[in-house]
Amino acid sequence: MRLDKFLKISRIIKRRSVAKEVADKGRIQVNGKLAKSSTDVKVGDDVKIRFGNKVLEVKVAELHESTKKDDAAQMYEIIREERVENNL
Repeated sequence: MRLDKFLKISRIIKRRSVAKEVADKGRIQVNGKLAKSSTDVKVGDDVKIRFGNKVLEVKVAELHESTKKDDAAQMYEIIREERVENNL
């Protein structure tokens, strides 16, 4: 499954266009490597996303073509979530 589609269906990011934009700006890593929106995601992959001053790291648990809101959180498990300082 494409990375941008996984992020939308799992509701980590609400819109696929936003997921694509975040990935294409180099803010997402899959298994330690920079990922594009078209990167293929499989069960067991580690996905690390940087949102401004927050880093979210999840492990892909399940893949579904579509989900209900209540089932979306079962598609991943949170490994780490932390705030980071923006030192510009």
